[in-house]
Order: sequence, then C-alpha cells, then structure tokens
Amino acid sequence: MKFDQNGLIPAIIQDANSHKVLMLGYMNEESFAKTRETGMVTFYSRSKQRLWTKGESSKNYLHLKSWALDCDKDTLLIKAVPDGPACHTGADTCWGEENNGDSISFLNHLEGIIQDRLDHPSEKSYTTRLLNKGTHKIAQKVGEEAVELIIESLREDDDLFRGEAADLIYHLLVLLKDRGMSMADIVKVLESRHG
Repeated sequence: MKFDQNGLIPAIIQDANSHKVLMLGYMNEESFAKTRETGMVTFYSRSKQRLWTKGESSKNYLHLKSWALDCDKDTLLIKAVPDGPACHTGADTCWGEENNGDSISFLNHLEGIIQDRLDHPSEKSYTTRLLNKGTHKIAQKVGEEAVELIIESLREDDDLFRGEAADLIYHLLVLLKDRGMSMADIVKVLESRHG
C-alpha cells in the first residue's frame, strides 16, 4: 500500500449492494487497521487530525464488506453497507445521488435482515418466530406460498399475484438462510446452467 507524504491513502467507498459510489475519505495505517478489526469504516480526518469512524455522531455507519487496492496500490476501494446517508449533508452520496439500488439490491438487503434475525432473535419478529420453528415448518411455508401463487396465477388479480410471488420469495430467502445458504449460491447454479 502506497501512502502519500502525509501517511494517507484515498479510500473510495462503494455500496456493496447497489455498487453506487458513496463518498471519498482518507485512511492512514491506523484507521485502515481499525476498519479491518471492527468492521466499521474508519477514516483519518484531516480537519480533526484524528481517527474518525463514519457514523460516530450520525449513526450512519458503514459496515465493511471487502476492500481492494488499485493497480498502482495508491487508492483503496472499500465496499460497505451503509446504515443511512453517507454524506454529512444528509444526501445518500457526496455527489447528491440517490442510492436506491435496484430490485436485486433490495433482495440483498432483505437477506441481511433475515440474517440479523437469525443472529439476534427478536420475539416481535415474524422472521424469528418462523426460524425458531425449524426447517420442516419453513419448508412447509414455502410449499404453501407456492400453491397460493399457482392459484393466483389462474385469476385476473395482478395485485394478489404479485403479493403471493413476494411471499414465496421472502419465505424462500428464510429457508435458504436456515440452510446456511444465500441467493448468491442459487445464482451461481443458474449461471453454471446458462448457455
């Protein structure tokens, strides 16, 4: 890693799900080490002259997913999942762009919520209650939702059809998490079958 004369390296922050560029910050060796250790993106603030964890005051943390160096080893690409807007102005990005992602990004987000319910159960959560029932009941629920989708496909109500399709996908995601898998695992199978 090539740091500049001030011991800093630019770090481009990209949303790990939507791939939108969120912001640019600077890291020194200590902030980079803290980022890797804690999983929370931490910069060296040139104005404050200290380490600064993004979100320490706003609670809009950036959760590290991966990092890479560019070909010259003088710029970092940090892929992270934001808890909220990345810019201090309240905008999603420091360029004023919206970070809505796309439909696939939302499925990634939903998978993250399901994983969180698995890791941190909540009695108020339907997902937690479903996970607590075990694989048999989750699989049964996927089957029920599939049958309901088939029934709605034969009717004229598109709203009900979309609702049942959403229910099926949600319950499938829960079943995948229960089995220790993700949608990415299924996409790899689909990719291997393509062509």
